[in-house]
Amino acid sequence: MVAVSNGDLVETVYTHDMRKKTFHYMLTIPTAASNISLAIGPFEILVDPYMHEVTHFCLPQLLPLLKHTTSYLHEVFEFYEEILTCRYPYSCFKTVFIDEAYVEVAAYASMSIFSTNLLHSAMIIDETPLTRRCLAQSLAQQFFGCFISRMSWSDEWVLKGISGYIYGLWMKKTFGVNEYRHWIKEELDKIVAYELKTGGVLLHPIFGGGKEKDNPASHLHFSIKHPHTLSWEYYTMFQCKAHLVMRLIENRISMEFMLQVFNKLLSLASTASSQKFQSHMWSQMLVSTSGFLKSISNVSGKDIQPLIKQWVDQSGVVKFYGSFAFNRKRNVLELEIKQDYTSPGTQKYVGPLKVTVQELDGSFNHTLQIEENSLKHDIPCHSKSRRNKKKKIPLMNGEEVDMDLSAMDADSPLLWIRIDPDMSVLRKVEFEQADFMWQYQLRYERDVVAQQESILALEKFPTPASRLALTDILEQEQCFYRVRMSACFCLAKIANSMVSTWTGPPAMKSLFTRMFCCKTCPNIVKTNNFMSFQSYFLQKTMPVAMALLRDVHNLCPKEVLTFILDLIKYNDNRKNKFSDNYYRAEMIDALANSVTPAVSVNNEVRTLDNLNPDVRLILEEITRFLNMEKLLPSYRHTITVSCLRAIRVLQKNGHVPSDPALFKSYAEYGHFVDIRIAALEAVVDYTKVDRSYEELQWLLNMIQNDPVPYVRHKILNMLTRNPPFTKNMESPLCNEALVDQLWKLMNSGTSHDWRLRCGAVDLYFTLFGLSRPSCLPLPELGLVLNLKEKKAVLNPTIIPEAITGNQETAINPSSHAQLVGFQNPVRRCSFII
Repeated sequence: MVAVSNGDLVETVYTHDMRKKTFHYMLTIPTAASNISLAIGPFEILVDPYMHEVTHFCLPQLLPLLKHTTSYLHEVFEFYEEILTCRYPYSCFKTVFIDEAYVEVAAYASMSIFSTNLLHSAMIIDETPLTRRCLAQSLAQQFFGCFISRMSWSDEWVLKGISGYIYGLWMKKTFGVNEYRHWIKEELDKIVAYELKTGGVLLHPIFGGGKEKDNPASHLHFSIKHPHTLSWEYYTMFQCKAHLVMRLIENRISMEFMLQVFNKLLSLASTASSQKFQSHMWSQMLVSTSGFLKSISNVSGKDIQPLIKQWVDQSGVVKFYGSFAFNRKRNVLELEIKQDYTSPGTQKYVGPLKVTVQELDGSFNHTLQIEENSLKHDIPCHSKSRRNKKKKIPLMNGEEVDMDLSAMDADSPLLWIRIDPDMSVLRKVEFEQADFMWQYQLRYERDVVAQQESILALEKFPTPASRLALTDILEQEQCFYRVRMSACFCLAKIANSMVSTWTGPPAMKSLFTRMFCCKTCPNIVKTNNFMSFQSYFLQKTMPVAMALLRDVHNLCPKEVLTFILDLIKYNDNRKNKFSDNYYRAEMIDALANSVTPAVSVNNEVRTLDNLNPDVRLILEEITRFLNMEKLLPSYRHTITVSCLRAIRVLQKNGHVPSDPALFKSYAEYGHFVDIRIAALEAVVDYTKVDRSYEELQWLLNMIQNDPVPYVRHKILNMLTRNPPFTKNMESPLCNEALVDQLWKLMNSGTSHDWRLRCGAVDLYFTLFGLSRPSCLPLPELGLVLNLKEKKAVLNPTIIPEAITGNQETAINPSSHAQLVGFQNPVRRCSFII
């Protein structure tokens, strides 16, 4: 056994009988207690061949995977040290890969603990970028998070923001600008959706004068004053928003000044850490919001206080609605932008907003000043309508292209318009422009975010022109692969909307045949060759999208199903240097997507004997894949995971009897964690659809007794996202025993695991809300006496949650205390102190 901890290994001392040994580690840098860790196991040890101060640890027989997985780490070190102009702060670094990890990545001082499931060989394509991102993320947190700690919990956003920001810079350098901008768009969409759903994420609840805000998160069912009372989903979105705000600060002061600020923080911390006998100097190793803002002001000379007040001191995002009209006489674009700041999770934005207009003579940027709820702005156009003249059109990146302008308005020089193209505001934009403008934007705009936005918009315009534009994008090898993947699913939706007028073969079939099948026999796919990763991702995405096609009877076309079955049948990976496990898993997902609801005749019971012939073929393939997995398991058992999900789809659509027994057997401890999660998802879905109290109790029992904390957390998360009932529903599952069971889970037995406790709070809120559960008997005391105000009020535990006005304000603190203060919901309370 080997014990791995923070700092340098000083010595290993054996007892006289050589049966025990003691490992002595020394960490010379002052470190917060939360950044101290310990891992013990029968580890195999690998010293990094490029950096001898880096050591890797893994469980037995995984050393070959460890060598490949960590072979890239030295390049991450070099990148961070180069941009920060500061050496790695510790004398050593250790990566430890363990089984049944609490989280996939956990950073501690001079040491990071990872899940062993991140290890992979050179044959695996899909896992490689994900694992590299995890390694880079953990290393960024070594600088900001472990070496430099926060002054208080309210300053957490600074560390999460900086580490996320420099991780984004690494991502841009490693995977390219397109991948980086796509990631920023994904992160922005996530935080916007979450804030609009929950009411907002507040980064700094104790900002301004050092005084704590009065109830800064009254819209939430948990307290944000302490990390151990936060919902896990909220904390994840908190980190997401933090690094997006850092990016907004970079836009304001420039990247050069931003990196100078980071260097200054690290330099002061390094100097302080060397003062072994002057502990009062160690405060330089703690970062605070005020200190961070002061450093920005000193380095850049710019005042970013309005930005901080907008995005750090307040919660919420901005919601823009835009439309335009072209005034031919004045040659002016009349642009109207409205914002909604009254809905939950929104705020009013005051400040500059960039608008990019692509005209015939080029692309032009305009900066508008947003001050009111509705803004009408006249933007002069630089071009005259001249679509009959033959001339190349310059784009934003300087490229000049030929365009077919026959679709555009003859009187307008406008090709397309974009609101906030640089994503310099945390916002949601709904902009109205003609379908041909979205098609031009998709074809000719080189920014991947603009292409993704146009694909999303074209779903509302199912026309032959939209079909042609999407097909053109699929055929362009220069186009970013994620854009082409999105175009597949958009084309499937458009084809379904045009099903009555669609001509020719099913969407994407001829294109897939031309790109990936034999020329002499179009129904046979070529031998796998995944050397081109872009082609690989497109090859495994197109069949999944094709399976979503439906005919006039709302059934998957027979031609499509036969085509997918042929892809499975003729799949040949013998000469391919990469594994095809993810590709085969996607083929199973395609089979699942092709399933449509069964038509019941005279309420007959579905059995395997009277299955639809197409469904029988699908079930036979799934069964064959499951049996083959037991003989030749795939990496991370991806085939089994897809098979379990496909079986649940067959059950939900009424083709096979709905029975959770298979999923419960796969969910038992001992199976690989991904298999267990997929099986548990099916059981959770079965519990909701069939309202099974037995399965709900089985799930709650696993939450309490399963030996893997990650699985316990995931079950709670799945029940919260897909609850068996909600607070506004009447359900036989809602009873006093369930309330008591969840209440005990929140208040006892989970004190060692804040994530599990807060997950139970989330589930309780989803099921019962903040008011008294309807299944509980009413309290004997309908009125309670408020001793402070010397008046009787209605018992807050029996007031419906949906009330408005002063009553709602009065009961919120009491209801809030029920979930966070851990009082007994059945206990009668006769006084308010």
